[in-house]
Amino acid sequence: MTRNALVAYEDVTTDGLLVAALDGDLDLDCADEVRDSLAAAATGTGCRYLHVDVSRLTFIDSYALGALVSARNSAAAAGVTLTLVDPSQPVRKAIQVTGLADVFGLPPAD
Repeated sequence: MTRNALVAYEDVTTDGLLVAALDGDLDLDCADEVRDSLAAAATGTGCRYLHVDVSRLTFIDSYALGALVSARNSAAAAGVTLTLVDPSQPVRKAIQVTGLADVFGLPPAD
């Protein structure tokens, strides 16, 4: 597993899956770095699927959500499907408020 900023990456599986785990607070201070890291991983690792585990995020702001949307768009342009996996409560709430569940491949809220 390699680590870059707030992102820890597992090795790409033979199925083309890359798992990236985010940890801590994702906000204006680090969102651009995380966005760039995820976009680079989507285009430079040979993966077809990029699952971003957000279960350990304790905070996310609107700027960081925009950065994740940008990373998702960069991945899509490279033919990679980026989805958020196992959102923590703060992430789920932010996604529900903004209506981005479909964008990130999450099921609708209960």
